[in-house]
Amino acid sequence: MGINPGLYSAATGHHFARPGNRFWPALHAAGFTPRLLHPSEQRELLDAGYGITNLVNRGTATADELAPEEFVAGRKRLAAKVRRHRPKVLAFLGVGAYCHAFSLKGAAIGPQPQRFEGAAVWVLPNPSGLNANYQLPALVKLFRSLRSSIAIDRPAAVDRDRG
Repeated sequence: MGINPGLYSAATGHHFARPGNRFWPALHAAGFTPRLLHPSEQRELLDAGYGITNLVNRGTATADELAPEEFVAGRKRLAAKVRRHRPKVLAFLGVGAYCHAFSLKGAAIGPQPQRFEGAAVWVLPNPSGLNANYQLPALVKLFRSLRSSIAIDRPAAVDRDRG
């Protein structure tokens, strides 16, 4: 889960759609998908038992353009999705997404001590090409850690309706 779609993703209607975003390559290399998916194939994640969503659905150039009340509403919407779909794990892609969702000043990468609506919570780095702190091999290693920590029989799923 990310904070909100960037303008490119909002325009295409696909998560992590900007060329250069490392989400899809990291997901595949970590073993979540049998092949590298294109953002337009995001629905195939559901067949594998995974979902993808945003905290806030409104596209912006930067998350700084979002109002505090949008984060509050997004967390409520997320809570309802998690209660409805009952994922085992909820992964936030980006420390900022996680901190915005829970009004925290900071968080560490990896599993978090608290659960959300019954789901274990993980924080992974933002896979945007702008996040130079984590190159693809480092992202793959962290995504693999998440994958190995969850039951493979029916892992996390949240977004079935992109909204």
